[in-house]
Amino acid sequence: MINIVLFGAPGCGKGTQAQRLKEHYGIDHVSTGEVIRSEIRSGTELGRSMEEYIREGRLAPDEIVIGMIEHYVTEHMNARGCIFDGFPRTTVQAEEFDKILAKHGLQVDIMVDIHVPEEELVRRILLRGKDSGRADDASEEVIRGRLDVYRMQTAVVAEYYAAQGKYASVNGTGTMEEVFARIADVIGGLK
Repeated sequence: MINIVLFGAPGCGKGTQAQRLKEHYGIDHVSTGEVIRSEIRSGTELGRSMEEYIREGRLAPDEIVIGMIEHYVTEHMNARGCIFDGFPRTTVQAEEFDKILAKHGLQVDIMVDIHVPEEELVRRILLRGKDSGRADDASEEVIRGRLDVYRMQTAVVAEYYAAQGKYASVNGTGTMEEVFARIADVIGGLK
């Protein structure tokens, strides 16, 4: 089972590229952000507890996200592989993720970091906000706050995987096909 962490700032194209990778490699895709937004839409207890964090552009608490991922891994042990989109977002989550996978004889095989300049990220998210209906996509102030949180709390996760020799960076600008080709070049040898 191959486990890929798809990484990058909000708006870099993780969700789009994860879907393409899922189809190309025949592996599962889990987006923690989408799971949380689904819980919010459904009005569940988890959704209600997460709504304020999401609305303000803050990261979800580690223990909740780690619990969701542990449940997912346990339920999908027979998958050919998995793309984790939006997880881990903190070093604590990365450390706990390693422990969860190790319990099942698994590991993160590679982290693919999609790099896009900040002004392009803001432009993409505002554009997405016109169609998504997501409050956190409609305000430039909230978007820039999310990017600040990413730099302060999430970008350090790249260092965690780089120290394990599991880090690859790709240029996230260009067409979807160009970015996909760059990611596939990095992942290709892991099949």
